[in-house]
Amino acid sequence: MTTFPNSPKLLKAGIVLVDVETSRMQRVISLQYNPDSLTRRLQVQGTGEGGERSEALRLKGPAAETITLEAEIDATDQLEFPERNPNAVQFGIHPQLALLETLVHPRSEDLQANNTMAGEGTIEILPTESLLTLFVWSAQRILPVRITEFSITEEAFDPSLNPIRAKVSLGMRVLSVDDVGFTHRAGQLYMGYLRNKESLAGRSPFGTLTDLGLTRL
Repeated sequence: MTTFPNSPKLLKAGIVLVDVETSRMQRVISLQYNPDSLTRRLQVQGTGEGGERSEALRLKGPAAETITLEAEIDATDQLEFPERNPNAVQFGIHPQLALLETLVHPRSEDLQANNTMAGEGTIEILPTESLLTLFVWSAQRILPVRITEFSITEEAFDPSLNPIRAKVSLGMRVLSVDDVGFTHRAGQLYMGYLRNKESLAGRSPFGTLTDLGLTRL
């Protein structure tokens, strides 16, 4: 029983996979532990150096945003109760790692189907389109993303060499309307994210010139 029954429920960060054509949710991947930190980088899309003077203050489009985080996966608690967690006993955290790895691989059946049709000369091989990946960090941040970097550091193993503790490093690039357009589901979600950001900015208190030691400009 918790010591603080009225304490707020801790929400989890995670990833949601959505079918682009139907907008139906296909899978929710919640992180076992929320990362201690989240690094976000925004690269301004300006006109660049050497442009005309009239272009100096213009923005060509939304800033290119990238996100990196490190998440931990640990089967220790599950292994304390083996009768309740047979998968953890048999496979360790292999299933959790495999689920995350499917984010960066085409499905085997799609690869096989493309190979079969290519062998028959019926199609030109095109990259397989994956499900739309949404990174969710609270209701204020629901972002369409592409996984750009993915590394796993396995830190502990059971007697059968199944990993039982690991750190997963994820790098993501936020998909904006520059990438997918305004009518694409990802573009619509991005515009919602941008509008929410503007709404939050309006709630921030404004400073004054006196805060900066100035009386006028």
